[in-house]
Amino acid sequence: MPYTRPDALVSTEWLAAHLDAPDVRVVDGSFYLPAQNRDPRAEYAQRHIPGAVFFDIDEIADTANPLPHMLPAVEKFSSRVRKLGLGDGNRIVVYDGAPMTGACRVWWMLRAMGHRDVAVLDGGLPKWLAEGRPVTDDPPQPRDRHFTARLDTTLVRDVDQVKRLIDSRAEQIVDARAAGRFRGETPEPRAGLRGGHMPGAFNLPYTDLLDPRTGTMLPQEQLVARIAASGIDPSRKVTASCGSGVTACVIALALHLTGGRDAAIYDGSWTEWGGRADTPIVTGA
Repeated sequence: MPYTRPDALVSTEWLAAHLDAPDVRVVDGSFYLPAQNRDPRAEYAQRHIPGAVFFDIDEIADTANPLPHMLPAVEKFSSRVRKLGLGDGNRIVVYDGAPMTGACRVWWMLRAMGHRDVAVLDGGLPKWLAEGRPVTDDPPQPRDRHFTARLDTTLVRDVDQVKRLIDSRAEQIVDARAAGRFRGETPEPRAGLRGGHMPGAFNLPYTDLLDPRTGTMLPQEQLVARIAASGIDPSRKVTASCGSGVTACVIALALHLTGGRDAAIYDGSWTEWGGRADTPIVTGA
């Protein structure tokens, strides 16, 4: 069964056939946690898909905010992506080395800033490499391109909005962290954070949406089943959260592909919520 909205995902076969298309731009959005001991920029310099530019979510961010990789102001976002050669009229394809984490964050960021013609490479760089497809260490020479950035406020939530949502139940809060962290049984990887979850939140670990063998998104019928099993009603608005606003975007992509309403991302996520004293937390299932 095909996805209800297949526009947000492209196959390695599709990208290989369209690498030289004049309107296609390829982006490496790789991101890793410190514990993974990987340097995405260094790995990009060593090898990347031909023509790909590197999108650093820690730099194309509100660097004045103590929270990690928060969405920047529209002016900074527009300036940075313009210099990457990304702009109006481009079909942007994002991949990563995880896969399907950093790329989903970049996909969401571009959409939140008003660019909807963007897709994630299914399976990312690992699948591309496993198929013997070309990579290079040649740095691209992008030309500046005009990017019209307009923040879509329906796709992003802050801490005060989430507090109100918990009280009103106007939107479903969905947590993409592993079940042990959600229940408060597994310590958080960032020091100083309380364990548990927001009152009333649903738990849908982002890994449940991926094929563990290939790193690709599960097919439509399996995604629908996983979403339903978590208790989420896809006809209602979702605000997705995770550790720092990255893997929550995998939930947003899954809902988009299967025809659900476009999810918002709680940008501060558990790094903010679990680190404050004025945010309610519950533990257990």
